[in-house]
Amino acid sequence: MPAWAAALCGLTAGAVALGVAATAAGLVDPAAFPVAAVGNTLVDVSPGPLKDWAIRTFGSSDKAVVTAGVFVLLALGAAGVGRLVRRRGLPYGLAGLAAFGALGLAAVFTRPGASAVDALPTLLGVLAGGLTLALLDRRALAAVAPMPSAPTASDEPGRPDGLGEPDHEGERPAVMRAGGPAPGFDRRALLGGAAGGVVLAGVGGVAGALLGGHRAVDAARNTLALPRAVRPATPLPGGADLRIPGLSPFVTPNADFYRVDTAFVVPRVDPRDWTLRVHGMVDRPVEISFTDLLRRPLAEADVTLTCVSNEVGGPYVGNARWLGVRMADVLREVRPHAGADMLLSTSADGWTCGTPLEVVLDGRDALFAVGMNGEPLPTEHGFPVRQVVPGLYGYVSATKWVVDVKVTRFDRDTAYWTSRGWAAEGPIKTQSRIDVPAAGAAVPAGRTVIAGVAWAQHRGVAGVEVRVDRGEWRAARLAVTPGPDTWRQWSIEADLRPGGHTIAVRATDGTGRTQPAETAPPVPDGASGYHVLEITAT
Repeated sequence: MPAWAAALCGLTAGAVALGVAATAAGLVDPAAFPVAAVGNTLVDVSPGPLKDWAIRTFGSSDKAVVTAGVFVLLALGAAGVGRLVRRRGLPYGLAGLAAFGALGLAAVFTRPGASAVDALPTLLGVLAGGLTLALLDRRALAAVAPMPSAPTASDEPGRPDGLGEPDHEGERPAVMRAGGPAPGFDRRALLGGAAGGVVLAGVGGVAGALLGGHRAVDAARNTLALPRAVRPATPLPGGADLRIPGLSPFVTPNADFYRVDTAFVVPRVDPRDWTLRVHGMVDRPVEISFTDLLRRPLAEADVTLTCVSNEVGGPYVGNARWLGVRMADVLREVRPHAGADMLLSTSADGWTCGTPLEVVLDGRDALFAVGMNGEPLPTEHGFPVRQVVPGLYGYVSATKWVVDVKVTRFDRDTAYWTSRGWAAEGPIKTQSRIDVPAAGAAVPAGRTVIAGVAWAQHRGVAGVEVRVDRGEWRAARLAVTPGPDTWRQWSIEADLRPGGHTIAVRATDGTGRTQPAETAPPVPDGASGYHVLEITAT
């Protein structure tokens, strides 16, 4: 068998294995799909600097890049399994598939709450891949047409020279016997079998997506009518959005809102099955269904969220109008004990987050949110319910797909990112960003508009200053803002002569504190420093 054909056998077997595993995972748990499990494990075991680099380099596509990398490695491994069959035989190839299955099982069982049934997708996938490999190997090396024979003297009875001696026909190899079948490579049979395997793999992937609840959850979200807020947010004041081309809008559209999380497979939580358990150091633990949650008084709040991994001037910040139940109302109902100081929240996929209890109870609009910008939460942003807490970075506040809240203490429990070197409490630092002009842009010389956004959630932005080419700091014009929990647009005009220019910005929060000039990386509690960029005036 040619080397390319052997590799094709392995690739097809691997594709069938993943297709069958996807179907089984759709029936069991989408997170039990071995590729997703391996991807999650890679994220968990990766050192912090590598994760920071991935977020900086790939942004919201970081999980897609890792997933693609896992698929590439699997493809190379599957092709290697096919080559192994060619060189050493089918048993060695099956052993190679089993080794990949063992790695998948190990990743699956590192997931929080994994059970024995979660092994089924990987086991069934390996079994299907092994059968496919054996069948393709058999098809590719099927017997071809018999070899034609020509009568010779040796064909006559007796001696090979026709003198009556025995010819010992039984001692000759089958392939040497006149008219016997000759095993060989059958290209057509292999390609036909590979095509069938690819179709089977594709059907399995689609079936896995459908069985994983995509349609049911999407239908539930699309038909959900959110109740009106008992405490509606005030209409946005005139002048909240300066409407400058290129400037981030005051309200970030849902489709453009940043997404940073650890979920390789976005949890598809059916609201009919969702419950929120609040327990721990409380007098009256409760479990709340989605229907019960919607019956409670709902509040609206304009809140800007920020990711702690956001570099100075980075894109991981967005503002939205959220609708939900105030977390403080639920917590007062369960009555936390006097010594409690942390809420350990858990998402449907097992991610954990530690939020300071006092922050949730100090009067700010901390919500169990069900709506975002006038519609149910998008699935990738936490449908059916997520947390929104103004003033804290997302890793200590913004649990998506939240299903469990444990009232506890910081000295007793540790959340996902704090166990990996990030600060236990993450108040958002005062930051500002230049949106217009873009870094490296060429602009006409003369009067130029410089604009951007600044944020200091729950303290508010009191002032923004801009400096061009190390000149004097000049106060920028500020847009109106509905409260201290949102970002604030700003703008200023400057006369630029032809040539290169350096622009810097800094903000001062509502407490009178100006963001520091010294640059600090995101780890362990958020980046700081001035946003500085260079442009050219022509």
